[in-house]
Amino acid sequence: MARRPLNIHKAYHAHVYFDADTVDQARALCEEAGRRFQVAVGRVHERNVGPHPRWSCQIAFSSAQFDTLVPWLDAHRGGLDILVHGLTGDDIRDHTEHAYWLGNAWPLDLSALER
Repeated sequence: MARRPLNIHKAYHAHVYFDADTVDQARALCEEAGRRFQVAVGRVHERNVGPHPRWSCQIAFSSAQFDTLVPWLDAHRGGLDILVHGLTGDDIRDHTEHAYWLGNAWPLDLSALER
């Protein structure tokens, strides 16, 4: 079972996962999150990037935004899976010990990360 996100770090990334059938849904979700919460939204990657096993879009936010943004993402994700992880400077730990999920948990390619 996926671990639910906890607000215990200063900064976070949320990675919205999607595929060719849900790219428009993911793009709309990320754009609305950016507008509504004034958070940084990265590129919509229509290929696997880094450790992510699916196409994804990154949302960067702080602990001050966590308690409103994360529940909103969960309520509006429409079946999309979202990885939420803390940013501590240790990419491996951030994507393992500090990783939480909205929806299904996906196995990450940790070989793509460097210590």
